[in-house]
Amino acid sequence: MQIQMKRKKPYSETNEIARSPTLQTVLMVEKFIDENSGEYKKTELFKKLPKKVMWQTFQVIMEYLENSLRIASDKEGYVVYIWNPEFAKKFEGRKDLEWKA
Repeated sequence: MQIQMKRKKPYSETNEIARSPTLQTVLMVEKFIDENSGEYKKTELFKKLPKKVMWQTFQVIMEYLENSLRIASDKEGYVVYIWNPEFAKKFEGRKDLEWKA
């Protein structure tokens, strides 16, 4: 008997109606992750947020923050804030680097 795992598509690619987060909610989650970088895994983070958010909405926010290279997860699954605008500005004017928008 062979077990086949079916991988779920990201919320942004499904036909399901996911909750669209407000900008205020996205910023609240991003700020909380920045202030608590590396302290919580995804589910713990969801439970510790200062304001309640629906799980689907949280998933959409997390996917956005990962795709925009603001957060990453370490090997154990802890969510880490990686965005550094000052560092990015150092390389902004370099002609030998290719920037994609």
